[in-house]
Amino acid sequence: MASLVGQPSIKGSSEVMRMVLLNFCTIGITFTWGIEMTYCTPYLLNLGLTKSNTSLIWIAGPLSGLVVQPIIGVIADENTSKWGRRRPFMVIGALIVAACLLVLGFTKEIVGFVLQDEKAAKGPTIALAVLSIYALDFAINAVMSCSRSLIVDVLELEQQQAGAAWASRMNAVGHIIGYGAGAIDLVQILGTSLGQTQFQQLTVIAAAAILASTAVTCWAVNESVLVSGKNTKRQSSFGVLRQIYSTVRHLPPRIEAICWAQFWSWIGWFPFLFYSTTWIGETYFRYDVPPDAKQSKDVLGEMGRIGSTSLVLYSFITCSGAFILPLFVRSPDEEAYTARPPPAVAGFLKRFKELKPDLLSTWIFGHLMFAASMSLAPFAMSFRFATALVCLCGIPWTIAMWAPTALLGIEVNKLSGRPSYRRLSDEPEMELPRLNGSDGPSLLGDGPETSASVPSSSGELSGIYFGILNIYTTIPQFLGTLIATVVFAILEPGKSREVGDGEQIPKQSGPNAIAVCLFIGAMCSIVASFATRRLKNM
Repeated sequence: MASLVGQPSIKGSSEVMRMVLLNFCTIGITFTWGIEMTYCTPYLLNLGLTKSNTSLIWIAGPLSGLVVQPIIGVIADENTSKWGRRRPFMVIGALIVAACLLVLGFTKEIVGFVLQDEKAAKGPTIALAVLSIYALDFAINAVMSCSRSLIVDVLELEQQQAGAAWASRMNAVGHIIGYGAGAIDLVQILGTSLGQTQFQQLTVIAAAAILASTAVTCWAVNESVLVSGKNTKRQSSFGVLRQIYSTVRHLPPRIEAICWAQFWSWIGWFPFLFYSTTWIGETYFRYDVPPDAKQSKDVLGEMGRIGSTSLVLYSFITCSGAFILPLFVRSPDEEAYTARPPPAVAGFLKRFKELKPDLLSTWIFGHLMFAASMSLAPFAMSFRFATALVCLCGIPWTIAMWAPTALLGIEVNKLSGRPSYRRLSDEPEMELPRLNGSDGPSLLGDGPETSASVPSSSGELSGIYFGILNIYTTIPQFLGTLIATVVFAILEPGKSREVGDGEQIPKQSGPNAIAVCLFIGAMCSIVASFATRRLKNM
């Protein structure tokens, strides 16, 4: 029988520092996602692809999530490396992501070494760019899956909501850094030392960020090691898929409800995440640029900077919400344990606690706020109004990154049968009990580690549960891609007119296709609010 040996621990002298180090890799992951979502759509349009073809390419994201995260989750759950179950996959994935980013940024130059003729090089350039996007998405999903499972493995039930909140905070920090870098004219500031264009320089910076941030988390966290018994056999590939299928069919009711709420939510979030920057840039070119203005030589860079400038504001709102919102939401440890406040403020604190919403109510509010904002997208006639609508989605995005992972982490810990825990001291030596519930050294402190063998239970299979949650996150993206493809084919067939080769910037009539996709997503978010309300009543 397989067992976990050793005490997980995180370096750091305070709980805040340990939470930051545990989630530090999220900064690099988010930075990379931000660069891909901000620049890759206009980049592919700039290479000559149509919008409908571009939307089909973005199947890479949901396909990688659908395939990679559950499979990596199962394999990582059974990984017996002496470095732990999650970190080896995080390191390998980060290296692949960095390599794909560099290839993506310098695709034209790489193909140019082989094919000197520009017309002959056009097809291979597009093919290499698409291949890089697919490989990047597959690798970053592996890093993301293992980083989420690492939080569940290390933290106890009462800290799952706090751990997810800190992941959301690091996510917001990554967005600020990514969009801030995209809004700055890097070529003017840094010259051409890192590349000839804005996009090239951002891919180099993103490659360094994913490597550095992943290295910090892997250095700071020590995992328990899975030791296989004599009769333990590693599953075949068919066995892995069969386990995933069986687990999906027999999900615990509350976990299944969380997954369905996530399903409807992400039909709405997919077009926002992949097309909002392009939408803001197109709105600018469509309504705000003077009719006689000539097209910029670097339309891709200009569109990216315009969209990134708007999303910097969105990121600041997201970051502020990530730090402030958890203070106003009731967490599980408040229900299990209530400290005695000073008599002078006891009444106020009691009233304040009673007014705090729980996490499920907060998630429902996020769905409705996102729906209200994006339902106005087709009516945006200036990039300032479009920017305002995007900024309003900052708070819902904070909740969307925090709520489902926290709720799933709580449910997974309940399945493991771990006893209730609360912190008894501010000393780093007294943080968490052993995995098997007995008194022991800290999981979060830096004290000496004592071996403890723990049978692998359903609660220890955090990898597969987060992989299944990601299935319910990625299938909606297939649906969103199909919807976007149909909408683009009907409303804006052919090559993007905003990213064209003409001297005159075209003025267009009719609805913007991306705005229509955002509106459809808003309607699906309303359905998500009803699905979440069902979970609240279970």
